[in-house]
Amino acid sequence: MISARGAPLAGCSRYERCLAPALGQRKRVAQRLLTTAHAAAQSASSKVPPAELLAAAKAAALVGAEVVMDAVNKPRNISRKEGTDIVTETDNAAEAAITAALLQVFPNHAVLGEESGLMGDPTSDYLWCIDPLDGTVNFAHGYSGFNVSVGVLRHATPIAGCVVEFIGAPGQWSMRVFTGSRNGGAFCNGEPIMVSRTKKVRDALVATELVMYEDMWPHLQQLHTVFTRDSRGVRMSGAAAANLCHLAQGTIDTYWQFNLKPWDAAAGVIIAEEAGARISTADGTAFSVFDKSLLATNDALYEQMLAITDPVMDAMHEQKVDLTPYKIEGYRVKTGAQLE
Repeated sequence: MISARGAPLAGCSRYERCLAPALGQRKRVAQRLLTTAHAAAQSASSKVPPAELLAAAKAAALVGAEVVMDAVNKPRNISRKEGTDIVTETDNAAEAAITAALLQVFPNHAVLGEESGLMGDPTSDYLWCIDPLDGTVNFAHGYSGFNVSVGVLRHATPIAGCVVEFIGAPGQWSMRVFTGSRNGGAFCNGEPIMVSRTKKVRDALVATELVMYEDMWPHLQQLHTVFTRDSRGVRMSGAAAANLCHLAQGTIDTYWQFNLKPWDAAAGVIIAEEAGARISTADGTAFSVFDKSLLATNDALYEQMLAITDPVMDAMHEQKVDLTPYKIEGYRVKTGAQLE
């Protein structure tokens, strides 16, 4: 873990101390990772090994984290998007930096940013999903738990991802780096992580984010009531990627959510899956980051959780709640293709 002043914190792995002991050195490390990935991309076929995608994801996330760290203790410039949703100058600046870094390495890939939409080549097999500042409200209020999230899909399947989480308080911010790649494991600050072994819902710490979607609200309230009553407790971090990483780390036991977007889930899903999480939609079908429901937990809890969420999903379908997958204008998701 790295302090806001750049000094490594006690308990950090040797890998993380080497990775980024100062803001300037983080920038140099990110540039080296990008240079390495760029050389590989130039010499490789259209199929890129997961390790190289992970190197690029980590480097790009660190570039974005640099922008966030530079701004984290400064006054915010906040604009409204829709309803109570907000965006800051830092969201836009971090996304621009991340996108430029990725397209420098993979100019023929597609990039989907929360703020800027689709860029790059929409015909590519690869789609990079960027949330430059997941938990913008937390960031705006100086509340711990915001992060930078960079994940990449191939044929709609998450292959690699990095989430840089900011924790602490104003003037005392530190970061931890979560990474994961297909068949490559999941890590926090370079140390392997895995989901919890909790076996009963009554002993589980549950995470979700309650957001006011009018057509869904009675169903979300129902789920929240059940889990508040029947589990050890319900927590809301304010950031989807953080919830998935906390699940991967075993600090929460299960996470359910509705209306996520690809940039919310792409990086966190691969990290959680590589840590041993079982992930599906809330009615038990195979999950895609374009789906509008998510259930993520360990193997022991999965069927118990599904027994709670599945009937609620049935009721949503009966009442014609909109659960159609998220669509990206100008991009065709290759859901039928194989990873071979």
